[in-house]
Amino acid sequence: MAFENSIYELIIDDDVQLKFERIRLKFNGEIHTDVFGVKNNKTLKETLESKKYSKFWSVVSSRYKSHLDVPLGEFLLHLKQKGDSFYQEFLNKSGDLAYSKFEMSSDKISSEMGVYAFLLVDELKYVGRCMDTMKKRINQGYGKIHPKNCYIDGQVTNCRVNALITESGQNISLWFHIMSSKDKIKSTELQLIQRYNPPWNSQ
Repeated sequence: MAFENSIYELIIDDDVQLKFERIRLKFNGEIHTDVFGVKNNKTLKETLESKKYSKFWSVVSSRYKSHLDVPLGEFLLHLKQKGDSFYQEFLNKSGDLAYSKFEMSSDKISSEMGVYAFLLVDELKYVGRCMDTMKKRINQGYGKIHPKNCYIDGQVTNCRVNALITESGQNISLWFHIMSSKDKIKSTELQLIQRYNPPWNSQ
């Protein structure tokens, strides 16, 4: 690993060095908690009718039957405030953490694909791949945790990485290497993870 001005280098084998360009991130300064509690587009009953949540029918019918018509997020937040840990069953492992909101501050590579790396100061923390566009991956993925992301059928990786970034403060930096082949993007991400074993990838 090496820095040269605004370039970060990672090696995938003895002959290949990848150059990463820094992407500036803009944080809005707010910390958000209980994000799951804002998901109120379905009631508890409507949620239990879906395959992912039907396993909770017996518990709900015996303990929370009077809440079936309550919006899901409102119900779960009520349980949390009462100290009832059953609310966590509906959430993914990173679905009840503190999140921040951030976005790319430049459109220079917003439409590009490739591999990226998050660094805390100068320590490599996470390697990922972008198979769509970086703007979507950051601004609509890691950078903004929607209530639906917090649930067991949501985006656990987005929640986890955002929470780790939030916990790290604004000493985090994002680096990006442009690539055009999706197959090459996949293999490169795997090679980098195997070589460097970034801690946020292994959690």
